[in-house]
Amino acid sequence: MRKLINSTYLTLDGVIENPMWTAPYFDDEASAFAGEQTANADALLMGRATYEGFASAWPNMDESDPSTGAAYFNSVKKWVASRTLTNPSWRNSEVLQGDLVEAVAALKKQDGKDILQYGFGSVTTQLIAAGLVDEVRFWIHPVLVGGPSVTTPLGEYAATFELLDTRIHKSGVIIASYRPKAA
Repeated sequence: MRKLINSTYLTLDGVIENPMWTAPYFDDEASAFAGEQTANADALLMGRATYEGFASAWPNMDESDPSTGAAYFNSVKKWVASRTLTNPSWRNSEVLQGDLVEAVAALKKQDGKDILQYGFGSVTTQLIAAGLVDEVRFWIHPVLVGGPSVTTPLGEYAATFELLDTRIHKSGVIIASYRPKAA
């Protein structure tokens, strides 16, 4: 069975949105870890907002430069969880049909490598509640950006995780990897 891995950038004050603040920290160590993630994944899963952000950026990047990652992101299979998006224009993208949990459970049963998901919102919380997220990786950046911290209510569902790994980069970025703890 394929693993669903969520990888999310956040600040010390808990901000996830518009991660332009990650650029100064995307050094050789961060690039190597990001490369490991993509090398182990042959598909992406995104909510509509993440899809729109990625689709507006990646197709405009130079695919001939391996350091950009554009060749991977533009060619990899992309599944989008959305009730409003019907015709995704970004190459190799498809909107999931029907119930989100059932659709992702079916994807995980297919042959293949990991499914990688960026960002943390309602899609992720629904999949955690359904027991479909195998690992979350929080890239904690040593920066405060102010504004409201992003929180996504889980409703009446709560989740407990156990630490799998911690990587501390010279830049101060900490990547904390967790898996859901069995009930």
